[in-house]
Amino acid sequence: MRLCFLVEEQYRHDGMPLEVIHQLRAWDHQVDVVWPGRSLIRISEAIQAGSHDAWVLKTVSGGPGLTLLEAAASVGLTTVNDVRAIRGVRDKALAAVIARSKGLPVPVTYAAARPEEFAEIPEAEFPLVVKPADGSSGRAVRLVATPDRLPAPVEPGGPAGPAGGLLIAQPYVPNSGTDLKVYSVAGELYATERCSPLHPAHAVRERQVPLTPEVARITAEIGDVFGLDLYGVDILLGPDGPVIVDINDFPSFRQVPDAAARVSAAVLDLARHGTRGRVASVREVSLREASVREAAPAAPAPPFAVPSVLRPVRPAASIGGGR
Repeated sequence: MRLCFLVEEQYRHDGMPLEVIHQLRAWDHQVDVVWPGRSLIRISEAIQAGSHDAWVLKTVSGGPGLTLLEAAASVGLTTVNDVRAIRGVRDKALAAVIARSKGLPVPVTYAAARPEEFAEIPEAEFPLVVKPADGSSGRAVRLVATPDRLPAPVEPGGPAGPAGGLLIAQPYVPNSGTDLKVYSVAGELYATERCSPLHPAHAVRERQVPLTPEVARITAEIGDVFGLDLYGVDILLGPDGPVIVDINDFPSFRQVPDAAARVSAAVLDLARHGTRGRVASVREVSLREASVREAAPAAPAPPFAVPSVLRPVRPAASIGGGR
């Protein structure tokens, strides 16, 4: 197979996705790498040629790679993850609204262009966790104990958040100082522990841990709601149960056993058979076509096989080699 990886400058030395790229090449697949932040790309010809079986994105939120991935999807190419799913979780304000509307355990979320606007939130909801709506990797996440600890007002015309974008705030969920990070590799779930960015002094050894049925259910439901195949979920075990505090597309998969081989196998399977969101969209089209045929019985059409959105992923060993 031939794949194109869009990799942000920040990840040029990172294990993910470089180890996946090396693994795919070792399995005799062709992998082209595009660095959106430092490459001249003849975008119209490169994408419209359709010479890649799938495009894979590993970039920071707000990076230029997402536009290239959307361009590939716009001409009908397969993207990993589905591009609509990526957009849904890259914006944390949007992700919080979508998740809560589907009954997922997400804290009440406030949005503002300037941090001082959060002073209007009732003091009883403090402390607050304030972070950029387009943030990633725990950057610029702050715990604000009381309204008077919010940053000073910004001068008119000045930047809003750390990068001039939207901020979100959520009431702090009391926890042990340990974050639970759950990874999904095309339906296979792996739970790991790590230190919370809000409690850096709390020593936590990163390790794989058992996955409880409740956390597994929540993580799987996130994939269904957003249409993700390769993703990670940050979960806190609060006094009232698990709470979702972040969702990431194509994360680091740290502490996942044989992560490079498992993720590589998943990428190949998704490139061959379509991502969850892409298969769902095909199913929606087929259902619309079926309704049209029912409305016009005088012009019958041949049967149309509707693919299932939930399909089993084969073990890595069975799909590693071959083009």
